Amino acid sequence: MKTQLDINKIIKTGTITNELDFERALIADRKLRVLSKENSSLKSIRKELRNIIANYENKNWSNISSISEKKLKESDTAELVAEKERVFIENRKSIIKLRLKKHAINQQEFGIILGHNSKSYMSELMNGICPFSLTDLIVINRLLKIDLTDLIPTFLPQNQRLKVRKSIERLGKPNLKLSKKDFSFA
Repeated sequence: MKTQLDINKIIKTGTITNELDFERALIADRKLRVLSKENSSLKSIRKELRNIIANYENKNWSNISSISEKKLKESDTAELVAEKERVFIENRKSIIKLRLKKHAINQQEFGIILGHNSKSYMSELMNGICPFSLTDLIVINRLLKIDLTDLIPTFLPQNQRLKVRKSIERLGKPNLKLSKKDFSFA
């Protein structure tokens, strides 16, 4: 399940294709603004991302008369999901940092343990600019004893929630239910 923007993929394709990735890109742009002060190589990535964001906005939001209620609702939902992901990533970062501190390991040393020798790449992972690999998350779980639910988001994106709900209805299995919590953003 994709739960965050892969900036490298967006920059490689040069396009944003949906509202959720647009909202994720806006959040990534804000993070890159801060991170680029520490790492000047991120300035060019941020500039490319900002151009892609501007192209998406011009294509999808510049003509006010073509903005439907459905489009507004999609945008609102995407903003909610992206913000929930942002908060999750910030919480994950805090938990990892606390455990690293407990073990007297700095972020760069932990990057070496994970096989990432670049200090800036480790910062990008921690800040959600680049996604952790599944292997990274397993190592973090096992080495730092952090629960997987604190490392991997367990909420379902809207399209997946709808797909599950419709599939359960189509199968006619009334005993197979997910709770409201399973479908919520809270």
